[in-house]
Amino acid sequence: MYIIRPISSNDYAALHTIAVESGIGFTSLPVNEALLQKKISRAEVAFSSSVNSPGNQSYLFVLEDTSTNTVVGTTGIEAAVGLDDAFYHYHVGKVVHASRELNIHNTVDILSVCNDYTGVTEICTLFLREQARGGINGRFLSKVRFLFMMEHRERFSETIIAEMRGVSDEQGKSPFWAWLEEHFFSLDFPTADYLTGIGNKRFIAELMPKYPIYVNLLSKEAQAVIGQVHNKTRPALQLLEEEGFGFRGYVDIFDAGPTVEANLSHIRTAQLSRKLPVVIDDQSAAQNGQTNYIINTSVKDFRAVATDLAVSEERQIAAISHHAATALNVKEGDMVRFAPVHYRD
Repeated sequence: MYIIRPISSNDYAALHTIAVESGIGFTSLPVNEALLQKKISRAEVAFSSSVNSPGNQSYLFVLEDTSTNTVVGTTGIEAAVGLDDAFYHYHVGKVVHASRELNIHNTVDILSVCNDYTGVTEICTLFLREQARGGINGRFLSKVRFLFMMEHRERFSETIIAEMRGVSDEQGKSPFWAWLEEHFFSLDFPTADYLTGIGNKRFIAELMPKYPIYVNLLSKEAQAVIGQVHNKTRPALQLLEEEGFGFRGYVDIFDAGPTVEANLSHIRTAQLSRKLPVVIDDQSAAQNGQTNYIINTSVKDFRAVATDLAVSEERQIAAISHHAATALNVKEGDMVRFAPVHYRD
């Protein structure tokens, strides 16, 4: 069975391996021991703290294969971004150059640096190792965050965003950054990406163009990737679009990958989730159940599984197996929140 739980200090080696495997462009997991240890420490503090409103809490989860006690994936939530460090995006807008006398009317796309997403919640750091890909593990890692946020709404903003990795090649070259590098930064993309990942963002404010950039002045290669995602990121984007996330014109300042957003109340898994007390009944769960993503209602001792659950509408209870109850660390009568793996439209 696979379970999702809060990360702990014992998971450092596994997180470092994931950081290496995730590659260039995965900004939230730099291959840096001090930074990875800090991410784990921040998560441990967040899961153990009493919180009444979103702040600088960082929740990092791991997916564990209980048959081998091996960590095979990770996923995270930043409760409120941009409170300690500026959180930059480009916003894709338009300007019109027109002359009535000359009968000329030109509309031009521009990129403007902004901090519009300051204070919103960000879902991030989703990575699944090769040996665990397939089945519903990727969806499980993605959707469990919506159940956790729905259960503990006071800890998160109503607006949820996700930054999607933009286009770059296997050597880490980004067509969009190549243009910026040539004219403004004199830093290659892997270096800029790494500096951002370790929290060194001062160079952005110091070197970033101070005025909006006219898109038609960029190279054709740079223009072509604005708002486009890395091939490896397409499945993750599709999952979020199915949940109701949409593109609102904000792109990453390094690789121009799209940022998508949704209101928590409108996210499909959150909307469809239910909360009921459990009964432990192997037969009912197996015979009458369907596969659900299920979480307990704890923060510090959070657990999640994807397994059979049967709902009795008459009794308003949810039946799960003994195995699932053990994995979730719940006993009969405890509450769980759950959402179906397969929707019935």
